[in-house]
Amino acid sequence: MINITEKMTKQLLTPASGFLEGYTFSLNPYIGCSFGCSYCYVRKMPVNLFRKEDWGTWVDIKKNAKEQYIRDMKKARKKYESVSIFMSSSTDPYQPTESDAEITRSLLEAMNEEPPDFLFVQTRSPLVKRDLGLLKGLGERVLLSMTVETDLDEVRRIFSPTAPPIAARMSVLKKFASEGIPTQAAVAPLLPFSDNFASTLASTVNRVTIDDYFMGDGSKGKRTTSLGIEKLYKEHKLEEWYHPEAYKKLVEELTRYMPKEQIFVSQDGFLPPVKK
Repeated sequence: MINITEKMTKQLLTPASGFLEGYTFSLNPYIGCSFGCSYCYVRKMPVNLFRKEDWGTWVDIKKNAKEQYIRDMKKARKKYESVSIFMSSSTDPYQPTESDAEITRSLLEAMNEEPPDFLFVQTRSPLVKRDLGLLKGLGERVLLSMTVETDLDEVRRIFSPTAPPIAARMSVLKKFASEGIPTQAAVAPLLPFSDNFASTLASTVNRVTIDDYFMGDGSKGKRTTSLGIEKLYKEHKLEEWYHPEAYKKLVEELTRYMPKEQIFVSQDGFLPPVKK
């Protein structure tokens, strides 16, 4: 049972910094995430540490998100020449609650009226397919990044048992790419994969980003270590994959199927495109 609470927010667009320093703002339609992935670094952030509920069991809905977005954007336009938004940094904008609450959908409707210069959408949920038309309306201003940590569903069930199946995510990637929407597969964090993973990714999208615990948890792996994730690897005899160099195997395999300029590592794959 997920404890869902509705709240009003006084600020929706949060100034970006650190890993997201290339953005003007981050945007989280929700606080909390019911996917509750075992490796999620947000477990060790104040938003969860000061909560008396386990990560993955609670979600706060920002009920007035659409209205607040319009207010925040009008202020941002007066201050910034260009506005780029990362959605989302500490929740999944398409977690199951979104199916009924439609907060993310309402934001995309607002963005079609008052668009940012660039919107990065990070999710692991096939529910995003529902909003294909709204995302398409943003044209080149948007990039959909779908988390695909592995191609092995048995591995996904070990680390994120309540997250959507891998095949469903790959299907969405293929659909969006065929519709001409800028799309990437985010192998983040990298989990154990099969020999077919690289070729499958290359035949589905033309942009892949690879990240791991050691580069991408915001603390050089310290947050992940404190979560005890390494124990999961040992329990399932996957220790060789829990290593700072493990990601290089996929990078090397991808270069057999894709140009190097379509393969990104860690932060580079999550930043706004550089305008030429």
